[in-house]
Amino acid sequence: MIGKLLGATLAVAFVAGAAQAQDDWYPSKYGAADTLGAVNNLSPEGVKRAAALVKTGKVYALGIPTGPDAPVYGERKYTAEGIPTPPPGQPPIGESKVTAFDEKVTTSMGIGTQMDGLAHLGIDHRHYNGIRADELAATRFAKLDMSKIPPIVTRGVVIDMRKHFGRPLAAGHAFTAADIQAALKSQKITIGRGDVVLLHTGWMADKLASDKATFQASEPGLGLEAATWLCDQGVVAIGADTIALEAIPFENPNRPFVVHQHMLAKRGVHVLENINVGPLAADGVTEFLFVLGQPRFQGTVQVVINPIAIR
Repeated sequence: MIGKLLGATLAVAFVAGAAQAQDDWYPSKYGAADTLGAVNNLSPEGVKRAAALVKTGKVYALGIPTGPDAPVYGERKYTAEGIPTPPPGQPPIGESKVTAFDEKVTTSMGIGTQMDGLAHLGIDHRHYNGIRADELAATRFAKLDMSKIPPIVTRGVVIDMRKHFGRPLAAGHAFTAADIQAALKSQKITIGRGDVVLLHTGWMADKLASDKATFQASEPGLGLEAATWLCDQGVVAIGADTIALEAIPFENPNRPFVVHQHMLAKRGVHVLENINVGPLAADGVTEFLFVLGQPRFQGTVQVVINPIAIR
């Protein structure tokens, strides 16, 4: 999620980060030693309630394909190559004439549909629960490693912001708390502790195929006030059909990625990006069983995912 734009605003970011740095956002309400954040709000009871939402058995893949053409923020790259066995020019193996391929993939983990971990963005060199950046780097992010996040099986909610506003949304359109609350009311949706919230903006359908450069550089999305209100409801993760969830251009150009900072560092709420929400919105789905078992790659701060919605 962080790339070329962050490089362009790095000096500003350091100034803003220093201004924001304060001790009142840590220790976490989940405890001074906590490393999981809002996933503490998951429960077996929540899983059972979410499973009861399955009525039709229709399954939606919320991830988009990951490859060289996947949307990326900044300068991230993806390459894949096949590795044959046996090597070229050598005969098949054994009497059964075994031949095979392995592969080598070189990529950022923050490409295409992805989940931001709690070590991804911090404030003035501190991350979730006040963990210092130098400690994270020295231990390969051990305390906040993506591999330690438990499976997320819970109630998913779609808030259709495109439907709420009744028109295509513009880049930089920042949703307020009042916008979110009004959309919830009109769409007869409630949000509860442990939920995963997905925003449908229509940006992916409008821009990804026709104007990929614009899709990757700007978007409508959450404003800080709306993100704060959603986090206050006890949600586990918030995602959208955009590359960075929050409105870009930023609400305040001197505070880049402040929504990410608030969610990840201050509240321990995961950010989900490039989520294919469109099919759910097209079917009028407002709540569903959300299932995510993220790849357990060690030493990562974000990871490619394919969440599943079942209605």
